[in-house]
Amino acid sequence: MAEAEKVEVVIVGAGLAGLACAYHLADAGLETLVVERGDFPGSKNVTGGRLYLHPVRRFFPPIWEEAPLERHVTKERLTAMGEGSSVTFELASERFKEKPYHSHTILRAKFDPWLAKRATQKGAIIVPKNRVDDLLWREGKVIGIVASEAEIHASVVVAADGALSFMVEKAGLGQGRKPQDYAVGVKEVIELTSSAIEERFGLSDGEGAAQLFFGSLTEGMFGGGFLYTNIDTISLGVVVGIGALMEKAPGFELHRLLDSFKERPEIKPLIEGGHPVEYSARIVPEGGLESMPRVYGHGILVVGDAAGLALNTGLIVRGMDFALASGALAARTIIEAKKRDDFSLASLSRYEESLKESFVLKELETFREMPHFLQNPRLFNLYPQALAESLERLMWIGEEPKEKISTTLWGEARRLIPSAVGDLLKVWRI
Repeated sequence: MAEAEKVEVVIVGAGLAGLACAYHLADAGLETLVVERGDFPGSKNVTGGRLYLHPVRRFFPPIWEEAPLERHVTKERLTAMGEGSSVTFELASERFKEKPYHSHTILRAKFDPWLAKRATQKGAIIVPKNRVDDLLWREGKVIGIVASEAEIHASVVVAADGALSFMVEKAGLGQGRKPQDYAVGVKEVIELTSSAIEERFGLSDGEGAAQLFFGSLTEGMFGGGFLYTNIDTISLGVVVGIGALMEKAPGFELHRLLDSFKERPEIKPLIEGGHPVEYSARIVPEGGLESMPRVYGHGILVVGDAAGLALNTGLIVRGMDFALASGALAARTIIEAKKRDDFSLASLSRYEESLKESFVLKELETFREMPHFLQNPRLFNLYPQALAESLERLMWIGEEPKEKISTTLWGEARRLIPSAVGDLLKVWRI
């Protein structure tokens, strides 16, 4: 990339959002260049998690049967962790076993290169190992990028460069970054045999489990743990709010939480005999609707994590379906602009309108208050501990006669009522 180039669209970042955009643009015949900082698509996008398919099937109808998905999730687990105790709720539903499956675990190091290949087959050009250094401007409009000292001109630039988007900052579309709007996750992929995974989680061939954890594992900080079963690996990790981390003592090391998490009796038997094959860390957006940047500007659109399109409800964590949908919707906006030969600000603003009409911003609007609610430290210390202790008292048989169930529950309720009343009112709002 030593000489200046001119393409119709340049996309910065070969994650799900960028690749989805490239796939649709190339399919429509637009000259599309994807510039990726990593060695190859997926080399930096190492998140292991789950993808909810129903919201995005219509954006990619021909490809899901051949996609490198891992296991379809048939078991949902939620674990509240106290000190020395925990409570796990499990939902196993026949509905989760019906085709088409509603969600799959995936490994991005497999999925992203596959989607990149599909985009290049459509005609997109993907250039890895190139860092974008700046935007090109003319009369207040973005007209391209500077990558590896070369100028690349384009009718539209698409920012798909992750949660701490350099492009958003350069384009002046952000609102000022706040630590509480982001979290950092550390994750290991642990190799096990398929038979061991199925035996330990009570799964049949091809079935998977998804489990979220909250409570003492994050030492009172906003965050939690996750576990996803893949075909022959387990994705295991911890996510903690950056704002909460900044309040910790200097020198606090996040990987220590993951090490302690792996030693918990709830986790250790599940990964016994496995060995790590991948370790990664990643910044994720947590601020919700109120922390989103502007998603369009003069000559630029913003997609995926760069646009803050992620949702954590405490029960469900989403982002990959938002990324795929936003990339596809950005492509549709650009395709329509190309037909009209109109790449003005007004023309590109249609992208924001399409996001509002889609499930993406409707979901974020529904759960607008969730990021504020999840900042409550009682969710990560008081309530998980109280839940575990209450059930322990109900089920413990000692030398003395047991008290009434109502007496036990009332004793716990009296301890929690001063805090719980206000928190329950907040729950009602979400």
